[in-house]
This record gives sequence, structure tokens and C-alpha cells, in this order.
Amino acid sequence: MIKLSEEQIKEILYNENHEFKQLKDKHASFETRLQELLKKSRLSNEEELELHDIKKQKLILKDKMYQMIREYKQQN
Repeated sequence: MIKLSEEQIKEILYNENHEFKQLKDKHASFETRLQELLKKSRLSNEEELELHDIKKQKLILKDKMYQMIREYKQQN
């Protein structure tokens, strides 16, 4: 049996699992927005709230993706 790396599993899931692809794409869009906010020298109150919300949402998505990776490892 060949043991796949985490990156290989992510690639497989991204290509074969619609839900994983959506989670990863959403995570990437949050990361893009997060970087935009972090480049600013000052944030408005709304942007501060958005920044904290994005960080929480990214963690939630990451947790879901890693749960899917763990399930994939257990099944294969």
C-alpha cells in the first residue's frame, strides 16, 4: 500500500470532491481578502470586524477540510 502525503490527499480531494473544492476555494478567497486588509496601515471599525470574522471563517473551513482529509486517510 502506498502512503499518500497530505498534499497528495488534498489534491485528490480537490479534484474529486465538490464539497472539498468549494471549501478550499472559499478559504483561498478569504485569504486574499485577509491579505488586502493586512496591507492597510489603518482599518476602519467595519474592516476590523471583517478581519476577525475572516480569521474565524478560515479556521472553520480549515477544520472542515482537515476532517475530510482524516476521513479520506481512514477509508484508504
